[in-house]
Amino acid sequence: MINTVRRKEEENARMMKYASESLIMEILQVVDNFERALNVTSDNEDVLNYQKGFKMIYDNLINILNKEEVREIECLGQEFDPNKHQAVMTDHVDGKKDNEIIEVLQKGYTYKDKVIRPAMVKVNQ
Repeated sequence: MINTVRRKEEENARMMKYASESLIMEILQVVDNFERALNVTSDNEDVLNYQKGFKMIYDNLINILNKEEVREIECLGQEFDPNKHQAVMTDHVDGKKDNEIIEVLQKGYTYKDKVIRPAMVKVNQ
């Protein structure tokens, strides 16, 4: 009986700790779209003004995610770790080590102490 109560308490604590995970996953899709919009290059003044507004909204979203302990996984130049990264491409670049990440295709994120989205990367072979 004591073990059952203890397991139930641990399960409840785990559920409370990661209660916002599904909402955060939805917000990360919006963050990806803002990053795509900010990477558009243009000389048009209207587009540049829109990008300034997008940048302000993007910064607010990142601040909210940081408050909720959502962190971007640092990848570029790191050694490939299958627990944090998903290799979708390989290439050979002279001067780089084997299994070194040479390009990030999609950012990965951790939520508290858990990887909620691995980074999609290109790895040197």
